[in-house]
Amino acid sequence: MPKQADALDKVLSASQAILFDFDGPICDVFSHLPAPSVAAELASLLAALAPALEDSARTTDDPMKVHRLSWEGGSAALAAVEAALTAAEIRAVKVAGAPTKGAVESLHAANEAGRRVAVVSNNSAECVRKYLSLHGIAGVVDEVIGRPALRPDLMKPSPHPLLTAAAAFSIPPGFTVLIGDSVSDIEAAHAAGARSLGYANKPRKQVALEQAGADVVVLSMHRVAEALGHPLVEQ
Repeated sequence: MPKQADALDKVLSASQAILFDFDGPICDVFSHLPAPSVAAELASLLAALAPALEDSARTTDDPMKVHRLSWEGGSAALAAVEAALTAAEIRAVKVAGAPTKGAVESLHAANEAGRRVAVVSNNSAECVRKYLSLHGIAGVVDEVIGRPALRPDLMKPSPHPLLTAAAAFSIPPGFTVLIGDSVSDIEAAHAAGARSLGYANKPRKQVALEQAGADVVVLSMHRVAEALGHPLVEQ
Protein backbone atom coordinates (compact mmCIF):
# COMPACT_ATOMS: atom_id res chain seq x y z
CA MET A 1 0.00 0.00 0.00
CA PRO A 2 2.78 2.53 0.78
CA LYS A 3 4.30 1.97 -2.68
CA GLN A 4 0.91 2.45 -4.34
CA ALA A 5 0.30 5.60 -2.29
CA ASP A 6 3.68 6.98 -3.33
CA ALA A 7 2.97 6.20 -6.98
CA LEU A 8 -0.45 7.84 -6.77
CA ASP A 9 0.95 10.94 -5.10
CA LYS A 10 3.69 11.17 -7.73
CA VAL A 11 1.28 10.92 -10.66
CA LEU A 12 -1.17 13.47 -9.28
CA SER A 13 1.37 15.95 -7.95
CA ALA A 14 3.06 16.11 -11.36
CA SER A 15 -0.22 16.78 -13.19
CA GLN A 16 -1.59 20.25 -13.77
CA ALA A 17 -4.88 18.95 -15.17
CA ILE A 18 -6.97 15.99 -14.06
CA LEU A 19 -9.00 14.39 -16.84
CA PHE A 20 -11.86 12.16 -15.70
CA ASP A 21 -13.44 9.51 -17.85
CA PHE A 22 -17.21 9.69 -17.35
CA ASP A 23 -18.71 6.20 -17.43
CA GLY A 24 -17.11 4.50 -14.43
CA PRO A 25 -15.07 7.09 -12.55
CA ILE A 26 -18.01 9.52 -12.29
CA CYS A 27 -21.12 7.41 -12.78
CA ASP A 28 -22.57 4.20 -14.18
CA VAL A 29 -24.28 5.58 -17.26
CA PHE A 30 -26.40 2.57 -18.17
CA SER A 31 -27.14 1.33 -14.66
CA HIS A 32 -30.92 1.75 -15.04
CA LEU A 33 -31.25 1.77 -18.82
CA PRO A 34 -29.26 -1.36 -19.68
CA ALA A 35 -26.62 -1.05 -22.36
CA PRO A 36 -27.71 -4.25 -24.14
CA SER A 37 -31.20 -2.85 -24.73
CA VAL A 38 -29.70 0.36 -26.11
CA ALA A 39 -27.38 -1.65 -28.35
CA ALA A 40 -30.33 -3.66 -29.65
CA GLU A 41 -32.24 -0.44 -30.39
CA LEU A 42 -29.27 0.96 -32.31
CA ALA A 43 -28.73 -2.33 -34.13
CA SER A 44 -32.33 -2.29 -35.38
CA LEU A 45 -31.90 1.26 -36.61
CA LEU A 46 -28.64 0.44 -38.35
CA ALA A 47 -30.13 -2.69 -39.91
CA ALA A 48 -32.91 -0.61 -41.45
CA LEU A 49 -30.44 1.89 -42.92
CA ALA A 50 -27.60 -0.47 -43.82
CA PRO A 51 -28.95 -4.05 -44.05
CA ALA A 52 -25.51 -5.50 -44.80
CA LEU A 53 -24.40 -4.57 -41.30
CA GLU A 54 -27.31 -6.17 -39.45
CA ASP A 55 -25.59 -9.43 -38.51
CA SER A 56 -22.51 -7.64 -37.19
CA ALA A 57 -24.60 -5.09 -35.29
CA ARG A 58 -26.61 -7.78 -33.53
CA THR A 59 -23.55 -9.66 -32.26
CA THR A 60 -22.70 -7.02 -29.63
CA ASP A 61 -24.43 -5.69 -26.54
CA ASP A 62 -22.21 -2.57 -26.48
CA PRO A 63 -23.86 0.58 -27.86
CA MET A 64 -20.45 2.11 -28.62
CA LYS A 65 -19.54 -0.83 -30.85
CA VAL A 66 -22.75 -0.41 -32.82
CA HIS A 67 -21.94 3.27 -33.19
CA ARG A 68 -18.43 2.49 -34.44
CA LEU A 69 -19.88 -0.04 -36.88
CA SER A 70 -22.35 2.51 -38.24
CA TRP A 71 -19.36 4.35 -39.76
CA GLU A 72 -19.30 1.59 -42.39
CA GLY A 73 -22.92 2.24 -43.34
CA GLY A 74 -22.39 5.70 -44.77
CA SER A 75 -23.00 9.22 -43.53
CA ALA A 76 -26.79 8.93 -43.17
CA ALA A 77 -26.55 5.75 -41.09
CA LEU A 78 -23.77 7.19 -38.94
CA ALA A 79 -25.71 10.39 -38.24
CA ALA A 80 -28.90 8.51 -37.37
CA VAL A 81 -27.19 6.03 -35.04
CA GLU A 82 -25.20 8.77 -33.34
CA ALA A 83 -28.32 10.86 -32.75
CA ALA A 84 -30.16 7.83 -31.36
CA LEU A 85 -27.21 6.97 -29.11
CA THR A 86 -27.04 10.51 -27.75
CA ALA A 87 -30.78 10.49 -27.04
CA ALA A 88 -30.45 7.14 -25.24
CA GLU A 89 -27.52 8.41 -23.18
CA ILE A 90 -29.50 11.43 -22.06
CA ARG A 91 -32.38 9.17 -21.05
CA ALA A 92 -29.92 6.93 -19.24
CA VAL A 93 -28.20 9.61 -17.18
CA LYS A 94 -31.53 10.99 -16.00
CA VAL A 95 -32.11 7.71 -14.13
CA ALA A 96 -28.49 6.64 -13.55
CA GLY A 97 -28.55 7.39 -9.85
CA ALA A 98 -25.87 8.76 -7.56
CA PRO A 99 -22.31 9.37 -8.72
CA THR A 100 -19.63 6.75 -8.17
CA LYS A 101 -18.54 6.71 -4.54
CA GLY A 102 -15.67 9.13 -4.15
CA ALA A 103 -16.24 10.81 -7.51
CA VAL A 104 -17.74 14.04 -6.20
CA GLU A 105 -15.05 14.27 -3.55
CA SER A 106 -12.36 13.72 -6.19
CA LEU A 107 -13.75 16.41 -8.47
CA HIS A 108 -13.92 18.91 -5.62
CA ALA A 109 -10.46 17.94 -4.35
CA ALA A 110 -8.95 18.42 -7.81
CA ASN A 111 -10.61 21.81 -8.13
CA GLU A 112 -9.57 22.91 -4.65
CA ALA A 113 -6.00 21.71 -5.25
CA GLY A 114 -5.69 24.12 -8.16
CA ARG A 115 -5.85 21.57 -10.95
CA ARG A 116 -7.78 22.17 -14.14
CA VAL A 117 -10.57 19.61 -14.37
CA ALA A 118 -12.08 18.05 -17.47
CA VAL A 119 -14.38 15.17 -18.25
CA VAL A 120 -13.07 13.32 -21.30
CA SER A 121 -15.56 10.76 -22.53
CA ASN A 122 -16.71 8.59 -25.42
CA ASN A 123 -20.21 9.45 -24.27
CA SER A 124 -21.84 12.54 -25.69
CA ALA A 125 -20.99 15.90 -24.18
CA GLU A 126 -24.73 16.50 -23.89
CA CYS A 127 -25.30 13.56 -21.57
CA VAL A 128 -22.23 14.42 -19.49
CA ARG A 129 -23.39 17.98 -18.98
CA LYS A 130 -26.91 16.81 -18.16
CA TYR A 131 -25.61 14.45 -15.47
CA LEU A 132 -23.22 16.99 -13.95
CA SER A 133 -26.03 19.53 -13.81
CA LEU A 134 -28.54 17.09 -12.30
CA HIS A 135 -26.11 16.26 -9.50
CA GLY A 136 -24.88 19.79 -8.84
CA ILE A 137 -21.27 19.22 -9.84
CA ALA A 138 -21.05 21.11 -13.13
CA GLY A 139 -19.35 24.01 -11.38
CA VAL A 140 -16.22 22.03 -10.52
CA VAL A 141 -15.62 20.89 -14.11
CA ASP A 142 -13.83 23.33 -16.40
CA GLU A 143 -14.22 21.44 -19.69
CA VAL A 144 -16.35 18.63 -21.07
CA ILE A 145 -14.83 16.81 -24.03
CA GLY A 146 -17.39 14.37 -25.34
CA ARG A 147 -17.67 12.08 -28.32
CA PRO A 148 -16.38 13.80 -31.48
CA ALA A 149 -19.37 14.48 -33.74
CA LEU A 150 -19.66 11.91 -36.54
CA ARG A 151 -16.09 10.71 -35.94
CA PRO A 152 -16.14 7.44 -34.01
CA ASP A 153 -12.57 6.90 -35.18
CA LEU A 154 -11.52 9.77 -32.90
CA MET A 155 -13.03 8.25 -29.78
CA LYS A 156 -10.69 6.74 -27.19
CA PRO A 157 -8.36 4.83 -27.58
CA SER A 158 -7.53 7.63 -30.00
CA PRO A 159 -5.58 10.35 -28.20
CA HIS A 160 -7.75 13.03 -29.82
CA PRO A 161 -10.04 13.75 -26.81
CA LEU A 162 -7.06 14.03 -24.44
CA LEU A 163 -5.14 16.28 -26.80
CA THR A 164 -8.27 18.44 -27.17
CA ALA A 165 -8.53 18.79 -23.39
CA ALA A 166 -4.83 19.62 -23.01
CA ALA A 167 -5.07 22.23 -25.75
CA ALA A 168 -8.14 23.78 -24.11
CA PHE A 169 -6.06 24.27 -20.96
CA SER A 170 -2.90 25.31 -22.84
CA ILE A 171 -1.10 22.54 -20.96
CA PRO A 172 1.31 20.01 -22.52
CA PRO A 173 -0.32 16.54 -22.53
CA GLY A 174 2.55 15.25 -20.39
CA PHE A 175 1.30 17.39 -17.51
CA THR A 176 -2.16 15.82 -17.56
CA VAL A 177 -3.45 12.55 -16.12
CA LEU A 178 -6.48 10.59 -17.29
CA ILE A 179 -8.50 8.67 -14.72
CA GLY A 180 -10.22 5.83 -16.54
CA ASP A 181 -11.61 2.37 -15.93
CA SER A 182 -10.92 0.73 -19.28
CA VAL A 183 -7.91 -0.44 -21.25
CA SER A 184 -8.86 1.99 -24.01
CA ASP A 185 -8.44 4.87 -21.53
CA ILE A 186 -4.91 3.72 -20.72
CA GLU A 187 -4.11 3.31 -24.42
CA ALA A 188 -5.43 6.79 -25.17
CA ALA A 189 -3.29 8.28 -22.42
CA HIS A 190 -0.19 6.54 -23.73
CA ALA A 191 -0.90 7.71 -27.27
CA ALA A 192 -1.34 11.29 -26.07
CA GLY A 193 1.79 11.25 -23.93
CA ALA A 194 -0.31 11.75 -20.78
CA ARG A 195 -0.17 9.94 -17.47
CA SER A 196 -2.82 7.35 -16.67
CA LEU A 197 -4.59 6.38 -13.48
CA GLY A 198 -6.62 3.21 -13.69
CA TYR A 199 -9.80 2.92 -11.63
CA ALA A 200 -10.56 -0.77 -11.13
CA ASN A 201 -14.23 -0.71 -10.17
CA LYS A 202 -14.41 -4.47 -10.78
CA PRO A 203 -11.82 -6.99 -9.52
CA ARG A 204 -10.94 -8.31 -12.97
CA LYS A 205 -10.07 -4.83 -14.17
CA GLN A 206 -7.08 -4.38 -11.88
CA VAL A 207 -4.89 -6.85 -13.75
CA ALA A 208 -6.10 -5.61 -17.16
CA LEU A 209 -5.33 -1.99 -16.31
CA GLU A 210 -1.94 -2.87 -14.88
CA GLN A 211 -1.06 -4.95 -17.94
CA ALA A 212 -2.17 -2.08 -20.19
CA GLY A 213 0.49 0.05 -18.50
CA ALA A 214 -1.44 2.33 -16.16
CA ASP A 215 0.94 4.43 -14.08
CA VAL A 216 -1.05 3.47 -11.01
CA VAL A 217 -4.30 1.60 -10.31
CA VAL A 218 -6.74 2.38 -7.50
CA LEU A 219 -9.73 0.38 -6.32
CA SER A 220 -11.70 3.36 -5.04
CA MET A 221 -12.20 6.92 -6.20
CA HIS A 222 -11.88 7.92 -2.56
CA ARG A 223 -8.15 7.21 -2.90
CA VAL A 224 -7.95 9.88 -5.59
CA ALA A 225 -9.70 12.43 -3.38
CA GLU A 226 -7.37 11.67 -0.49
CA ALA A 227 -4.24 11.94 -2.61
CA LEU A 228 -5.36 15.25 -4.11
CA GLY A 229 -5.17 16.79 -0.67
CA HIS A 230 -1.48 17.33 -1.39
CA PRO A 231 -0.40 20.65 -2.96
CA LEU A 232 0.45 20.84 -6.63
CA VAL A 233 4.16 20.52 -7.40
CA GLU A 234 5.16 23.52 -9.46
CA GLN A 235 6.76 22.68 -12.80
